[in-house]
Amino acid sequence: MAVLRISLMNKRCWFFSSRFSLVASLLLVSGLLISGCEGSQIGDRLGESLEPDPQLAEDNNGASTNSSGDSGSAGSAEDKPEGEITQKPTSGAANSENDKPEEAPKENEPPAVTAGDYTDIGKAPEEIRSYLVDLLEMDLLEVRAPVAPPAPTPSSSDDDDAEDTDAADGDAGDSEAEAPAPQPVANLPGPGEFRPNQAITRREYARWLLAVNNRFYLGERDRKIRPGVTSSQPVFTDVPISDPDFADIQGLAEAGIIPSPLTGSSTNLTFRPNAPLTRKDMLLWKVPLDTRQALPEATVTAVQQAWGFQDAAKIEPRALQAVLADHQNGDFANFRRAYSYTTLFQPDKAATRAEAAAVLWRFGNPAEGITAEELRGTRQNDE
Repeated sequence: MAVLRISLMNKRCWFFSSRFSLVASLLLVSGLLISGCEGSQIGDRLGESLEPDPQLAEDNNGASTNSSGDSGSAGSAEDKPEGEITQKPTSGAANSENDKPEEAPKENEPPAVTAGDYTDIGKAPEEIRSYLVDLLEMDLLEVRAPVAPPAPTPSSSDDDDAEDTDAADGDAGDSEAEAPAPQPVANLPGPGEFRPNQAITRREYARWLLAVNNRFYLGERDRKIRPGVTSSQPVFTDVPISDPDFADIQGLAEAGIIPSPLTGSSTNLTFRPNAPLTRKDMLLWKVPLDTRQALPEATVTAVQQAWGFQDAAKIEPRALQAVLADHQNGDFANFRRAYSYTTLFQPDKAATRAEAAAVLWRFGNPAEGITAEELRGTRQNDE
């Protein structure tokens, strides 16, 4: 039995060794055939059959490139023929100015007119725009941030409380409290804005009136107006020394140009600096600087006959004198220069900044006067 098993095992080993020898022989023969047929038709065909499929190789390369995470856009541009390289468009922000079409001018938009530091002068009425430009180019129309009136003084009860507090702190009787300074208010103009059609305030007109008069008569001391000094007692209760326009308003009041308690007026105890300037006050303050003499007596009938104003009866007596005296300037009348032809005076209507500039553009009577245009031309020649 043991001999039989050994015999069977020997047969199996022989069988497997025979098969292995056969396979090895076939492989050896194939290698010899390939090497021997190299360069022959049979060898070429056999080599082609053993080469990888190019399409499969291409797919594998593309897959490996995509999986590597490289976009390949930069490298592919180098491989493309000249003239086929495309460039990725840049962001729209870089070329927006060049690609943006020119905007057509809007209808009814005022012309672009610049004077001084302001770019909105084109909004002023065309008839009086040149007056405004002349004065602005000479830096005579200063515009400041509007200010609020000073806070009211404390009541007597508040004063008592304040005295008690000061006594407790040991500061009682140190000094007299000064009037609070005016505070800035809102609605400020934007950069480059003059707002020529905005109502001018009383403080603005007082500032411009004194500045223009003193510039026009720079070398004539007897025609200039001296600004107020801080050592003077304020004429108006609502224009303290701390007010930024105190010197101008005080100087005009002390010169008798602005009605005040100094001129015997019992109704002008306050100035109301932030109130709009009315047409009647605009002429009432300016005309005396043209005539340089007392205003004439005037009646409603005289003003109606001179100007033809239908509302002459609405003009108060003091303003009537200025209106009649202004008519005596003929073609140089302030009202005619600012408003052209009209049969209505509208004494309580607010004047605009542009209208005020038209009034201030010339000083003097018909026989002798001076304009901003003349002074501006002289300055340009000097430069």
